[in-house]
Parts: sequence; C-alpha cells; structure tokens
Amino acid sequence: RRQPSDVYKRQDIDTLLKDTLEGSLRVKEIVKGLKEFSHIDKSDQYYLYDINECIQSTLKMVSNQLKYHCEVKTDLQPLPTSLIEVGKINQVIMNLLINASQAIEDNGTICITSQVCGEYIMVKIKDDGRGIDADKLPHIFDPFYTTKEVGVGTGLGLSISYGIIEEHGGSIDVQSEVDVGTCFTIELPITTQKSDLV
Repeated sequence: RRQPSDVYKRQDIDTLLKDTLEGSLRVKEIVKGLKEFSHIDKSDQYYLYDINECIQSTLKMVSNQLKYHCEVKTDLQPLPTSLIEVGKINQVIMNLLINASQAIEDNGTICITSQVCGEYIMVKIKDDGRGIDADKLPHIFDPFYTTKEVGVGTGLGLSISYGIIEEHGGSIDVQSEVDVGTCFTIELPITTQKSDLV
C-alpha cells in the first residue's frame, strides 16, 4: 500500500520538474538577452549603431531591478548611427541606471533623454534620489571611490565608464544636489570611421 509520504514525494517531483522546465526556458531567454545586450559576437570592435538601441536594450536588461521602485521616463530623439563598441556603451548605460536606482531609497523617477547637439550625441540619465555631497563629486570617477555602503559596489563602475567614454572620444559629466537628485551627461562624437576618434 502506497504511503502518504509517497504521494507527497510524487507531487514534489512533479512540481520540481515543472519548475526546472520553466527555469531552463527562463535561462535560455536570459542568455539570448545577454548576447543581444553585450553584442557578444562583435565584442571589442566598433560598429555603426544607434545609441537609442543601446538605451532600449539596457533598459530591458535592468527592468527587474528598476520596476518595483523606479518609474522610468524616456525622451529619445532620432539619432544618426555612430561608430561605437556596443557592449561597452551598454555597460556604461547599465552602470548609470543601476546607480540611479540605488540612489532612490523609496520610490522615484529616472529620466533618460537623447538628442543631437551639433556634432555630438548627448545622453542624460537623471534621478530624483538622495544626491551626492558637493565635496564627494570631484572624486566619483576615481578608481575604487564609492559613496555606497560597505559591501555595495566596488567603486569601479564610474571609473570604467569614464574610461569607455574617453576611448570613444567623448565626455561624461555629473551634476548633483543632496535630496534633489543626480544627472549624468554623456557626450559622444558622431563618427563614421575609427580615425575620427581622438
């Protein structure tokens, strides 16, 4: 005679198999998304690309981290394609979005804009989080410098981001006010050939 525990074990196995199947499908989707996000087949090479696409794909990657306490607003103007390392620009945008979400303690808003300014593409990522003290602002792009609690972050994200934007011949700047929020501004030259990058 089948013991009650056998019935429970069978139910557990059915549930575990269902969860495993769903999990594997989810992993497949995540890997697909990561490949698109990191442009894995074209890493370490420059390609003509629409930076708005970088913003959209990165937002998809970090949506789970943002959706519970951040409202994301976008105002993306049409941009020309420009020569960039797609995975690296995605990395910069992701870092700024995660930083913005971590600066928002309860609920808040992250605004992302893009536009053409002369010969440059300008991207702004603005949050209404806790802001950064004026005396700390000059150091935030320094390696290993962090305003976060111990155990949160490495202090390398903004330093790496700064280096990536510099590699692209651009600039990254920050404005912040405590209890008002922070705005990072990225300017990238519109280029069609790598010799234009300085």
